[in-house]
Amino acid sequence: MRKPYALLLPLLPLLLLAAAPARAADNGSWSVQPVSSAVAARPYFHVSADRGQTIEDRVVVVNKTDEPLTFRLYAADAYNTARDGGFAVRTPGERMRGVGAWAEPAKDRVTVPGRKSVTVPFTIRVPADAEPGDHPGAIVALDERVERADGSVALGVRRAVGARVYLQVGGPRLPALAVEDVRFGHERPLVPGFGDSTATISYTLRNTGNVTLDPKVELRARGLFGRTLLARDLTAVPSELLPGQRVRLTEPWRDAPQLDWGHVTLTASAEDTRESAGASFLALPWLVVAVAFLAGLVGGVLLVRARRGRARRSGPGRPSRPARTTPFRRRSSPSTRP
Repeated sequence: MRKPYALLLPLLPLLLLAAAPARAADNGSWSVQPVSSAVAARPYFHVSADRGQTIEDRVVVVNKTDEPLTFRLYAADAYNTARDGGFAVRTPGERMRGVGAWAEPAKDRVTVPGRKSVTVPFTIRVPADAEPGDHPGAIVALDERVERADGSVALGVRRAVGARVYLQVGGPRLPALAVEDVRFGHERPLVPGFGDSTATISYTLRNTGNVTLDPKVELRARGLFGRTLLARDLTAVPSELLPGQRVRLTEPWRDAPQLDWGHVTLTASAEDTRESAGASFLALPWLVVAVAFLAGLVGGVLLVRARRGRARRSGPGRPSRPARTTPFRRRSSPSTRP
């Protein structure tokens, strides 16, 4: 019986990430790259244009296998992946707003013989109302065949490789950055000093400007009385945070304090922008938390009982029966006759 295929298009962005910074996008079976200039090879397309301008260039698709391969060519917008902020591109069915909408290859499908290459022209038409700043994207060669993966369940994948396009539309450059939603998670031992204490600081890094940024993030933690607990320059930060994109990042803190009250601060900087955000934390071992909870529970029960006892003692007693009174009668004195 034939096993069903599961089409895994989410693998598309991961394949684009495999390209090394200094060479063309390559997955071992085929590569996509700009036509080399007379001066040197170009790993990516770097294009500067004004609003309303049309740019023409050429892309080369190289088949590194012995068999002919047929690809679908399309232009795509780029974005940062939610997993680690890596460079990825939209799939053909997604809505395009930048390079994916403005660039058009001369052919939407191309067959490349084994061990050969095909050069395809493409055109970028920048709209007259395009927003100034960076508009990253890619020219993508998608193999539409569904390849079978190994395993007990038959999985199908469609692979793609894209040559990055860094398009910059003329106008004001507005670098801007924000740090948002800082949170502090804590794993601590039951008894203080018996076990490891690990914290996780999570935060959102957002590019609120119109240029691609290479952000640097500093993490600082202070405890009671302003003591410095942690001072670190973070490395798990995307090197290209694209305009309008946000990524959720986490940073582990091993040997975090088990008993302290403090504040963590994250400061992000890039070009001429610098922004900070933070969160307070209270580090208490589980035993202390449990004892405090039980003490509060017992105290609450005793307080309720004490209030009820006072209410009974101060409540009104049985009303006493009023004493019976004898009505007063006026006695008349005898009259004296003359």
